[in-house]
Amino acid sequence: MAIPSFVDTVTLQVAGGKGGNGCASVHREKFKPLGGPDGGNGGHGGSVVLEVDPGLTTLVEYHRQSRRVATNGQPGKGDHQNGAVGEDIVLTVPEGTTVTDAGSGEVLADLTGAGSRLVIAEGGRGGLGNAALASAARKAPGFALLGEEGEARTVRLELKVVADIGLVGFPSAGKSSLIAAISRARPKIADYPFTTLVPNLGVVVAGETTFTVADVPGLIEGASDGRGLGHEFLRHIERCWAIVHVIDCATYEPGRDPITDLDVIERELAAYGGLADRPRMVALNKIDIPDARELAEIVHADVAERGWPVFDISTKSGDGLQQLIFACAQLVADRRAAAPAAEPARIVLRPKPVGGGPEFTIKREGELWRVRGEKPERWVRQTDFANDEAVGYLADRLNRIGIEVELLELGAVPGDGVAIGGEDAVVFDFSPQVEVGAEILSRRGEDQRLLADRPAAQRRKARDEEYHRAKEAGELQPYRMFGENDDDQSD
Repeated sequence: MAIPSFVDTVTLQVAGGKGGNGCASVHREKFKPLGGPDGGNGGHGGSVVLEVDPGLTTLVEYHRQSRRVATNGQPGKGDHQNGAVGEDIVLTVPEGTTVTDAGSGEVLADLTGAGSRLVIAEGGRGGLGNAALASAARKAPGFALLGEEGEARTVRLELKVVADIGLVGFPSAGKSSLIAAISRARPKIADYPFTTLVPNLGVVVAGETTFTVADVPGLIEGASDGRGLGHEFLRHIERCWAIVHVIDCATYEPGRDPITDLDVIERELAAYGGLADRPRMVALNKIDIPDARELAEIVHADVAERGWPVFDISTKSGDGLQQLIFACAQLVADRRAAAPAAEPARIVLRPKPVGGGPEFTIKREGELWRVRGEKPERWVRQTDFANDEAVGYLADRLNRIGIEVELLELGAVPGDGVAIGGEDAVVFDFSPQVEVGAEILSRRGEDQRLLADRPAAQRRKARDEEYHRAKEAGELQPYRMFGENDDDQSD
């Protein structure tokens, strides 16, 4: 099957790169084999970015290849070496491309202006290495955080041609011939319906004003309901500042005349919607034919009564074209002078903030307690569950924001299942009464190898100080499911 050369709607699957894992490493040198944590952070994954290129006129490139994935970030290394950041993928699109989330139908962006950029799928964050996780409370972490998966989504790209003037009319009314006569565009022209299968765009110079003109192919009665080709291309006049009706005054089709054609097209524009505020002009075409000239003279006054400027033109002989061109140029110049200057923008899609709300929610779902929240779910994704110290660190983080206290208040009992997340949730057994006694002296998420490297006297002194501090603070008691409160700031 042949691939079309013009595509104005595509569905695109995109995914940001995965963040690199952090590194859990211990510094080693002569006479000092365990010199402290020195694991570097993982690099962030690359993002998928859309960028406007005014030189493009079609989305056909994404019709051929509809899935794009950015590169992953690299893992961190020892000796405080951070992993390399994944490269972004920049996808160029024509000016006037609308981006819609395929799942929700939400319009994410309307890309106009050369160089405008949209981060459509953000790369995952790299995991912190154990050097970055070290703090006054946890001086020797023996673990690192995992990198996060990049954002994945499916979007719909829809091209709406950016033109100053839109030409509308029945097939073979002369729209393509008009563009060819007033610009350097060379569209396909023939005397039969639906010759034009794609929107044509021409650039017109009138004195000091340069403007663009586009046509809507195949517009017939019922186009807004899907008849003909016009329903596929009506979107291309949404951005036009003015509409020019091109009326065929030389048609021999029964039931057609200039006023009827004008009314039919206006009804289709009204049914499509959103175009009532556009200024109108009317071009009575093909007056090089004697009968057509006479008909144009007859209906000229009737059309003018609607308050629209009317021009008798011939794309073949050139009659009336200069007047039409300069009238369009004046309208465009006035609109540009009144419109504020648009600047290219870089748009980044991020989750909507929940201002002032709780960091998590807990609901009872059958035999499970379901915990949802951006922060606890992200922490779970960062945790290496094969590392007991990493699991202990997760427990401290969860307890610090009050999840266990909330569970107890809601009536959770030991042995209940606690799921953190959605369909891919991690399930814990709720165990709030774990006796640890003096084990509190050894902080969860701390590398015991590094502690063991201290001189014996120093270890005893540190243990005694910690014991007395914990006793005075009343911390020598059973702690709950998720461990001690932690004052680290590595959120």
